[in-house]
Amino acid sequence: MLLDIDDVSVTVPGAARPLLDSVSLRVAEGEVVALVGESGSGKSTTARTALGLLPDGAAVSGSVRFDGTEVLTLTGERLRAHRAGSVALVHQDPRAALNPVRRVGDFLTERGASRAEAVELLASVGLPDPARRARQRPHELSGGMLQRVVIAGALAARPRLLLADEATSALDVTTQADILALLRTLRAEHGLGLLFITHDLHLAAAYSDRVYVMYAGRVVEERTAKALFTTPAHPYTRGLLSCSPTLDALEAPLRPIPGRPPSLADVFEGCAFVERCGEALPECGTWAPAPLPLPDGGASACLAASGTVETEVKP
Repeated sequence: MLLDIDDVSVTVPGAARPLLDSVSLRVAEGEVVALVGESGSGKSTTARTALGLLPDGAAVSGSVRFDGTEVLTLTGERLRAHRAGSVALVHQDPRAALNPVRRVGDFLTERGASRAEAVELLASVGLPDPARRARQRPHELSGGMLQRVVIAGALAARPRLLLADEATSALDVTTQADILALLRTLRAEHGLGLLFITHDLHLAAAYSDRVYVMYAGRVVEERTAKALFTTPAHPYTRGLLSCSPTLDALEAPLRPIPGRPPSLADVFEGCAFVERCGEALPECGTWAPAPLPLPDGGASACLAASGTVETEVKP
């Protein structure tokens, strides 16, 4: 397994609950895994944990293994080598990743590429006239072009795992499709594993092999993309789908999830979704199960999923 996050919890001073609570997630070589959920659910923290980038004062438990090596025990030069070579992170806002007064080519040479390699990298991500673009500054390029530049920078060290944190959400639909096609090509050509973080459940279902759904720092569902989209098992997943517009139901009103996601100041004993859930059982307020196996091989952290209440609820 390329990335194996196992039962990881992350706490920070001043927060009433963990940023991550017993999160388990895996990505195989050449696999696209989507991580979806509302803002504040822990998606970006999960990605940063894979790089050993934890908040100041954070305490972490569990295991994060990259190709069998424990990341959480890496320090010094070994940790820097992991961040610089094995895994690459692509942020949502490419302008925030680039120095506005330096040329695009400088951004790539900082990552170990020669001038000639920088031009080749820009060409490999589909940037037109790459030699000229390498001499330009960020303000001279469009958002889609800058996103390609950032992806080129991520690929400069030839990583085996790419963490794409909302890498397409700020782009228009056409540019978004181009970037996704590019990532798909790079996956096929280089065998990249890809953790694709997004708010867009439909995009995740269309683009990924498997999907993890997060809520309040916990994984509440893991399914294949097809199964998650056609037969979602967790009420939160169904809620996300019901409030997303589709071409098949343009005239149908959207059904938003009532209430709001819990903050780090909110404390709960059972399921974090219980107050917003229309299917909650009495047991849900006192016990939050780990994701329970589903017949199709997926898992859902819901007591009512697949009749698990009768067999799993503890007194």
